[in-house]
Amino acid sequence: MAEKTTNSSSEEQNQALFIQLITMLYGAAMQQMGKVVNPLTNKAEKNLDLAKLSVDMLSMVEERTKGNLSDEEARFLSDSLFQLRMNYVDEVKKTAEEEKEAPKEEEKKEEKEEEKK
Repeated sequence: MAEKTTNSSSEEQNQALFIQLITMLYGAAMQQMGKVVNPLTNKAEKNLDLAKLSVDMLSMVEERTKGNLSDEEARFLSDSLFQLRMNYVDEVKKTAEEEKEAPKEEEKKEEKEEEKK
């Protein structure tokens, strides 16, 4: 009977640790996408390459644990990945638009400087 309680306790601990692992990678990816402020710098910093790596790591965890997770764990991982992927696509689009607009803004500045002369 004590062994069954120990196994149950161990399983609950493992489930909590798994959820914590997913949460840590999720938080890192959101921070790397600039969606969450970096607590060390108090700034929203964007590094989409690192964000993609974090999402890819969670995708690998999903693939490698397929069939070995409880319904709750699988759903949590799947939902987390969905949210991260949607946010990643959004940030990639924003970055592309910003890069497209940057030369236009630079041209406007140059035109204003020329007008001043």
